[in-house]
Amino acid sequence: MAIPQSFIQELLSRTDVVDIVGRYVQLKKGGANFMGLCPFHGEKSPSFSVSPAKQFYHCFGCGKNGNAISFLMEHAGMTFVEAVKDLAQQYGLQVPEDDVSPQDRARAAQVREQQATLTSVLEKAAVAYAKQLKISPRAVDYFKGRGLSGEIAKAFGLGYAPECWRSLASIFADYNDPLLVDSGLVITGEPGEENQAGEAKRYDRFRDRVMFPIRNVKGECIGFGGRVLGDDKPKYLNSPETPVFSKGRELYGLFEARTALREHGYALVTEGYMDVVALAQLGFANTVATLGTACTADHIQKLFRFTDAVVFSFDGDSAGRRAARKALEAALPFASDVRNVKFLFLPAEHDPDSYIREHGQEGFATMVKQAVPLSRFMIEAASEACDMSTAEGRAHMASNARALWSLLPDGALKRQLLAEIADQVQIDSRELLQLWQPAASYKSGQRKPNATGKIFKVSAKNTTPNDSYTDGSAGDDADYNNSEPDSYGSSSSQTFKPSNGQFSGKKGGASAARPRRLAGRILPASREDRVLRALLTESQAWDKLSHDEHSLLSGLPAPHGPLFVWLEGQLHEHGPQPWAALREGLREHPHENYALNQLAQIPEGIESDWTEVRNILDQLSRLARQIEMQDLALRAHTDPLALARYRELAALQKPS
Repeated sequence: MAIPQSFIQELLSRTDVVDIVGRYVQLKKGGANFMGLCPFHGEKSPSFSVSPAKQFYHCFGCGKNGNAISFLMEHAGMTFVEAVKDLAQQYGLQVPEDDVSPQDRARAAQVREQQATLTSVLEKAAVAYAKQLKISPRAVDYFKGRGLSGEIAKAFGLGYAPECWRSLASIFADYNDPLLVDSGLVITGEPGEENQAGEAKRYDRFRDRVMFPIRNVKGECIGFGGRVLGDDKPKYLNSPETPVFSKGRELYGLFEARTALREHGYALVTEGYMDVVALAQLGFANTVATLGTACTADHIQKLFRFTDAVVFSFDGDSAGRRAARKALEAALPFASDVRNVKFLFLPAEHDPDSYIREHGQEGFATMVKQAVPLSRFMIEAASEACDMSTAEGRAHMASNARALWSLLPDGALKRQLLAEIADQVQIDSRELLQLWQPAASYKSGQRKPNATGKIFKVSAKNTTPNDSYTDGSAGDDADYNNSEPDSYGSSSSQTFKPSNGQFSGKKGGASAARPRRLAGRILPASREDRVLRALLTESQAWDKLSHDEHSLLSGLPAPHGPLFVWLEGQLHEHGPQPWAALREGLREHPHENYALNQLAQIPEGIESDWTEVRNILDQLSRLARQIEMQDLALRAHTDPLALARYRELAALQKPS
C-alpha cells in the first residue's frame, strides 16, 4: 500500500505527539516539554521528554526518539501502515489508497466503521461489568480468594456479569439492536424458540461469571472471557469470533504487558486468564495467555513485535506436553538467530499462580531461567517414542526431526541443529542432508551437484556447469540450499543499473563476498533474500506490489520483515531513492549488516527480472494461504465464517 508523502506530512501536522504518547505514558509538564518514565526501558527517574513544539519524543537514557508514528510502531507493535491508519482514524482523515478500487475502498470503510462501532459496544459492556463487580459480594470474594487486589482488578478492568438472563437490557437502550449479537454479547434463540410475540428469544451470553475484558494492542475492548464462580461447565467461556475478535490472533493481557515485556526482556505465555492477572500482581506483569486455543503463528508473530524472547509455560502432564508441541511447531518458523524461545514445564500439581505462591518470586524466576531451550525441546520432541539404541529408532527420529528442522528459518541455529540431529542418529551431517534432499528433487531447470561439487543446470537439451549461482526455479519444496542465509557483516563495492524495468545487480570487484558452500555445493539466496535484493536496488518497484503482498513481506520473520517495514517507511517519507541514499538511512538499523551483505552477494553477471520476483511472491502467497487453510480446516466444521474463508482460499489455490 503506497501512502503519499503529502498525506503523511498532513497527518503529522494534525497529530499532537503529547496526546498520543500521553495515552501510554504518564506525563508531567517540565518547562517547555513534558517528562515521564521511558516506556522503552526500566527507569526510576524520568528521562523521557516529549516536545509539543517539535512534535518529537526523546529518551536521554536509552536514546529512543521519533514522532507519533514511530512511537506507535515501537511501543504498540504496529507496522508503519497500521500506525498511519490508526492516527488517521483518530483525527478523522481518510488514508489515500490509489491502488484500490472505489468498491473495495467503500467496503473497507464500512468494515472500519463496523469495527469501531463494535468496540464501542463492547467497551460500554466492560464498564457495566466493572460496576457490577463492586456490588457483587460473591464475585469480590472470589477474586479475593484468588489473592487479587482491587488495584490489579482495576488495571485489568475485571468485572462481573449478573445471574439474570437479560442484564444488558438495562445498559443498552435497544436490547434488540443487532450489534449486541454481532459483538457476541447476546445470543438469539434457534428457529422455533420464538416468544409469545413471535420474536426470536434473546439473552445474555455471559451470566453469573467473573469477566475478563480482552483488549487489542491499542487498548480497545474486543471481547470477553468469563469464568464461573463455582464448578459449573464450561468453566471458561469466550466471546465468539467476530469482526474484531479472533482467538487465534489475540493474546490476553498483551496490552497491559507491553511495558513489562521490555523491562523483563521476555514474554511469559500461560494458558489462563487468572495466571496472567495473578502473576502481574506477583511481579511478573510480562505474562500473556492464549485464549483457550493452541498457540498459533499469529500469536508468535505478535509477541515478537514486542520482545525477542518468549517463554512458554505449560503443565508437566501429557496435555501440557501436547500443547507445548503445538507451540513448538508455531514458533519454529520465527526462531531466528537473534530470538530466544524456551519451554517451562511446571510440576503436575502446579500452575504458575500456585507455584509462585508456594515458592516465591525468586523460585519462579529460577524456574524460568532453567526453562528448556527450543533447540533441546525440538530434539526431545523428535526422539519421543524412538528407541535410540537401535538403527530403526534412530531412523525414526531422523524422520521426525526433518519435519521440524525444515520449519526453522535460515541461520546459524538451523545449521547447528542439523549437526546435533546428525550426532543423535549417528550419521554424518552431509549424508543426513543428502537423505533429506534426494536427487529426485532436482527437476528440469534446476541445478544439482556433480561428484566434484560443481553445480550443473539440468535441462531437456543439455547440461552445463555453473559455479556461481542457482536460478531459483525450484518450486515450493525447494531444498535447504535454497533457504540458507548469507552470513552477516561482509560488504563490497556495488554497481546497480536498471535495465528495461528489470532488477539487475553486478559485483563491483574481485573482493566481493564469495557464494556460500555446504559440502561442496553452492548455497543460493533464499526467495526472501532475492526479493529483498531486488527491492533494495530498485525501491520504486515496491509500488508494483499489492497491499496483501506488502503485508506478507512486512510480516516475515526477522531480518526480512523488519527490513521491508523499514523500506516501506523510507518510501513513504522520502519517495523512491537510489541505493546510495537508502544506504544512509540504514545506518544503525538492527539488520543493517544483513542488508549490506545481501547486496554484496549478488553474483556477477546475474540479472533478476520482475518475472522472477513475481514468481517468488506467488510462492510465498501460496505458502501463507496454505498455513491459513490448515488453521481454518480445524474450525470449519463448527464455524461457518471459517468454512467460507476456507473455500475462498481453496479456490485461489486451484490452478487457473
